[in-house]
Amino acid sequence: MSTTHTDRLRALLEPLAAQAGLDLEDVKVTRAGNRRQVQIDVDADGGVDLDAIAEFSRVVGEALDESDVMGAGAYVLEVGSPGAERPLGAPRHWIRAEGRLAKINLVDGGEIVARVLSADEDGARVEVQPVKGRGRPKERRLEYTEVDRARVQVEFNRKDQQLLDETPDFADDADDALAGDSSEEGDDGAQ
Repeated sequence: MSTTHTDRLRALLEPLAAQAGLDLEDVKVTRAGNRRQVQIDVDADGGVDLDAIAEFSRVVGEALDESDVMGAGAYVLEVGSPGAERPLGAPRHWIRAEGRLAKINLVDGGEIVARVLSADEDGARVEVQPVKGRGRPKERRLEYTEVDRARVQVEFNRKDQQLLDETPDFADDADDALAGDSSEEGDDGAQ
């Protein structure tokens, strides 16, 4: 059984990612001029920060230099996270996307936009958004076997009521401060 270059890279990188507490999400090798470009995406519960990515990049660079997986040719290494519009393929992706909006292409050819409410190993409970804002969102259980592909959507102006409720009202504080400033001035307002 032959293995591809990407398979050999994955075999080298998966134990390193697990040791770093990361999930190896994607490995791509492409040509960039006379060099090869190795792009690696990692993720973790709660996301990954720049320090974790930098440390993993250092470990991967050392491992690639010590192995013969990349051969003698030059390569450029890029380590990052799947990004804001990450694909939802594995159950862990759906679990990490709880609360997020997703565009979901169904196996039967349909397409829905839904908020991921909860997820488990077999499927997700989603809130399907109304088409063109007509009607109310509808809750539904979506089995992963019904999904052809799905991707998290970026929301620029989401109004999360819980977040709004927890945010202090700065306008009231500003009004109080202004009222306090005016009362502290001298009787004639001049000093």
